[in-house]
Amino acid sequence: MQELESMILDGSFKPGEKLPPERELAEKFEVSRPSLREAIQKLVAKGILFSRQGGGTYVSEQVGSSFTSDPLQALLSNHDEFLYDQLEFRDALEGLSAYYAALRATDADKAMLTKRYQALVEANLKEDSANESKLDAEFHMAIAECAHNVVLLHTLRGLFSTLEKSISANLTNLFEKKDARPQVMEQHKDLYDAIMAGNADEARAAVHSHLVFVEDNLLKMRREESRIQRSLRRSEKGEW
Repeated sequence: MQELESMILDGSFKPGEKLPPERELAEKFEVSRPSLREAIQKLVAKGILFSRQGGGTYVSEQVGSSFTSDPLQALLSNHDEFLYDQLEFRDALEGLSAYYAALRATDADKAMLTKRYQALVEANLKEDSANESKLDAEFHMAIAECAHNVVLLHTLRGLFSTLEKSISANLTNLFEKKDARPQVMEQHKDLYDAIMAGNADEARAAVHSHLVFVEDNLLKMRREESRIQRSLRRSEKGEW
């Protein structure tokens, strides 16, 4: 039971994922199938696993869902003025995530991170903003998995839907500027390179530089929009 719990905590089995067959798990843990069934039944009773009639055993979707099911998250997602608070929060958590990823990533982690990074590069070249925002969030989540800190991983995973909306909103606004897309991709490359090279301080600094760039540009765009709106109001009042 503890082995199964650990695999759920470290992300080996994700919410909604089907567990391997009993025979395979029993061999993996070197226990009898009745012992395995007892462990599974206890986790079902705890609400961590659930079984489908004739369809196997699954990790509950409720695992790690406290953030996404909270109505507060919907409020945060729907109000642009809180984007900057989300960026500050991302800076703190993702900077830590990148730092530990650079120190702890295994060869398998680096292969997975490379796959996510290359997918992001391809979407960037196609200028496919919708897919790009999804892959951007997945790239950052891959870094969290490489950090091997289960509290950090599940905090970020619980916020994944909000994070993806935040990234989508940021990219939509940023990519209105012609030179922003290659700059953002260069920042992701710096982050990827630092983690792959095991440079923890550089990885954390790369996250900070990226999010400062996003925040600065969004603030500039907000100021420009505010000036345009003021000009329109004056024009409508006949002040010009």
